[in-house]
Amino acid sequence: MAASSGTSKLGFPCPDFRLPATDGKIYGRDDFAASPVLVVMFICNHCPYVKAVEDRLLDLERRYTPRAVQFVGICSNDSVTYPEDAFDKLKERWSLKAYGFPYLHDDSQAVAHAFDALCTPDIFVYDRDRRLAYRGRIDDSWKDPAKVSRRDLAEAIEALLAGQRPSADQVPSLGCSIKWKQD
Repeated sequence: MAASSGTSKLGFPCPDFRLPATDGKIYGRDDFAASPVLVVMFICNHCPYVKAVEDRLLDLERRYTPRAVQFVGICSNDSVTYPEDAFDKLKERWSLKAYGFPYLHDDSQAVAHAFDALCTPDIFVYDRDRRLAYRGRIDDSWKDPAKVSRRDLAEAIEALLAGQRPSADQVPSLGCSIKWKQD
């Protein structure tokens, strides 16, 4: 089911988290304190929206990592209902696609709730003080990279790197709803 990321109040602090990653380590928010910009992406393996933008996210990560921007992927989907999003499958995808960022597993879904993440992809960008500066889409054509005319996420990152605030005119991301566990 398609969903949008909704809106978040700009300036809200980045929730703390501590999650296992596909590289065998455990990462938390403060492990990335040296980076002036933190991009937290709620993604997964099965979602067609994520698959459609995955290479663009990897390109952004490769372009901005040398400029000290830290990207982090988090999968919070129920892996019982969606086995493609199980931790072992996340490891396979991370390796296959050569992700240059940590890919974390939020099995309890507590981190997704703390962020109020709603869909995949759901992108949150935080400034040096770890205040929300951007939440929205990657660009204006999730389905067809050839039709992209506005690169919203890159513009937000560039603004932060230049010591400015991203535009408050932010378009929510479109994607699959997070697959919540059934009680």
